[in-house]
Amino acid sequence: MRKIMVATLLAGSAVAAPALAQDAGATFAGPRVEAILGYDHTGAGSSVDNDNGDDDQSIDGLLYGVGAGYDFNLGSAVVGVEGEFTDSTAKSSRNPFTDQFGFGRVSQGRDLYIGARAGILASPNTLVYVKGGYTNTKLNVLAGDTNQSTDTAFKLDGWRVGGGVERAFNENMFGKLEYRYSKYDSAHIDFVNGATSSEFDIDTDRHQVVASVGWRF
Repeated sequence: MRKIMVATLLAGSAVAAPALAQDAGATFAGPRVEAILGYDHTGAGSSVDNDNGDDDQSIDGLLYGVGAGYDFNLGSAVVGVEGEFTDSTAKSSRNPFTDQFGFGRVSQGRDLYIGARAGILASPNTLVYVKGGYTNTKLNVLAGDTNQSTDTAFKLDGWRVGGGVERAFNENMFGKLEYRYSKYDSAHIDFVNGATSSEFDIDTDRHQVVASVGWRF
């Protein structure tokens, strides 16, 4: 009888072990969505940062938006793809003559991002990762000394890199803290009448520190 009980326990352990491993690995696997909130800073890049008065001004504000992604848990490492849609409260001062790092008076518009990330599990519930991808953002031109948009906008193309820490609170809910740096090196102008300019070179930097809360399915 004792031999039968031992054999039964060993068989049960053999079946349960893969199931437990699968449950543990599922923490950072599958589709996810998240809400994003943080600090946003846009300014002149290194090639135009000449310490010349208004040429070096920048805009700061609150970043907010949503993101989604899909992750693959490889055991001790996680890789995935992700995308974001964000907006920002950053805008120029009311001075109509301010040359805001080469774009005139502007407010930060929507930002689109798509990229990938890869990380390692510092613990079963903690992921440390790096990320990178393509970003396209918009700077809305402001009219005169008001906060009204002229419906003319700069569309900026560039790349983004960053890193962060994600903590799984349970199998579904998670939180993230992340830093991202974006470099925009080309742009075009969308005019009020619907016309679009040819593409031209720019040098614009963007720094963001954000926190996210999300749900994994």
